Amino acid sequence: MTLDSYRHKGLRNALVNELVAKGIKNKEVLKAIGTVPRHIFFDDAFIQHSYQDKAFPIGCGQTISQPYTVAFQSELLDVQPKQKVLEIGTGSGYQSCVLLELGVKLFTIERHQELFDKTKKTLTTLRYRPKFFCGDGTKGLPSFAPFDRIIVTAGAPAIPNDLLDQLSLGGKIVIPVGDGKNQEMQLLTKVSSTKVTKETFGQFSFVPLIGQQGWKQ
Repeated sequence: MTLDSYRHKGLRNALVNELVAKGIKNKEVLKAIGTVPRHIFFDDAFIQHSYQDKAFPIGCGQTISQPYTVAFQSELLDVQPKQKVLEIGTGSGYQSCVLLELGVKLFTIERHQELFDKTKKTLTTLRYRPKFFCGDGTKGLPSFAPFDRIIVTAGAPAIPNDLLDQLSLGGKIVIPVGDGKNQEMQLLTKVSSTKVTKETFGQFSFVPLIGQQGWKQ
């Protein structure tokens, strides 16, 4: 595994400055982006791409999200240390690491067994320890609910009802909702057992959320 060098740290600082210029304001999120060694998630042949503000393929038809998108979703999620957070779509584990740097208790679900195994190994090597699960993320984790925050890192056709049910009172869910190519970023807040408020934050493009309450394979 490639070591974290002064050069990598310099590239991360430059990335943080780029994200500030693009409107990311949360200092803790920026600090987390500046801490997580994103190059570790890339094969050596592609390591020169690791600190560009771009998404990149990671296998299984999935991508490591663009750093701006990770920062944007993390900022919207507005987490506090020690909150219980459910992440739908572990993917490379990069977003997971950013959330863990923010001090949350993270539960993360990945659908692809191959990606699950690879990412669990990578994060363990980096000494990040979320609670890992392999399965259908659209169903959430009812046995561990409720969650203070839920983040979905794939494009959903609609809000999965199971995820809303597993959100604590006052909890928030950040999820991209739309068709298979473009989605609208939504922030939902559970203000009572029967009422959820919704805010929208522009267009994004994610891989599809596959599952019982998502897109079908």
